Amino acid sequence: MSGLSTKISQLWSDERVRQFVRFGVVGILSSAAHYAIYYLLLFVLKATISYVIGYAVSFVGNYFFTNCYTFRTRPSWKHFIGFAGSHAINFGLHVSLFSLFLWLGVHELIIPIFVMGICVIVQFTILRWVFTKQGQ
Repeated sequence: MSGLSTKISQLWSDERVRQFVRFGVVGILSSAAHYAIYYLLLFVLKATISYVIGYAVSFVGNYFFTNCYTFRTRPSWKHFIGFAGSHAINFGLHVSLFSLFLWLGVHELIIPIFVMGICVIVQFTILRWVFTKQGQ
């Protein structure tokens, strides 16, 4: 095996890395579902209502896939409350960081890249703690 292949193999052997990749897949699919539902509902409902319904449906799907696929756990009320709480914390972090970067003079088109980069890692860390008995 080449040096790069060995390093990739070693990295992939870490369950946290595999969980993070699965977390990314679930996040992308949930975002795509949210947008697809929003888009389809725009034909019959107002934009805000369509957006909220899309978010709610994708939130539920995201919860179940995060449980069963990302962290390979069983759904429970404890997990659901932790999942919802982590999303609330993450939203607050998004808004706070966005405001901070705006205040620092970062261009508004660039800010979301920094905010999302930070928040994805924070969200994964919180959810890993919620779904794996405090991150063990």
